[in-house]
Amino acid sequence: MNEGWQRQAVSSGSPLEQEYGYCRAVRIGPVIHVAGTAPIWPDGSVDPDAGIQARRCFEIIVNALAEIGATPSDVARVRVFVTSATVAGAVGRAHRDAFGGAPPAMSMVVVAGLLDPRWLVEIEADAVLADGR
Repeated sequence: MNEGWQRQAVSSGSPLEQEYGYCRAVRIGPVIHVAGTAPIWPDGSVDPDAGIQARRCFEIIVNALAEIGATPSDVARVRVFVTSATVAGAVGRAHRDAFGGAPPAMSMVVVAGLLDPRWLVEIEADAVLADGR
């Protein structure tokens, strides 16, 4: 690691961050990693609609990026985990809407399940600040 690079971390306030020992996002130099992000509202509820869940995940991700000094256009890669291929369209459209004219590389993987059975989607993102911010 470059000795001049500082580590900056942000929290979303999820109780799991404290319990499991992680942060929502971490920046080291120009590189930012956003942890797996679940579609949880502040009151703990989860909407049953996959598209709304994906939009919630992206809202949390975008907020974490902003807090750490980045924007959606800085995102280079997104990993999407879904519990069924049937939700791919709704989740993919939410991804398109979140990134607009600066689409990142993306993979979508169908998994057997996520930590909470209400979750149909969980999303990770990696960003790079190429302009030295």
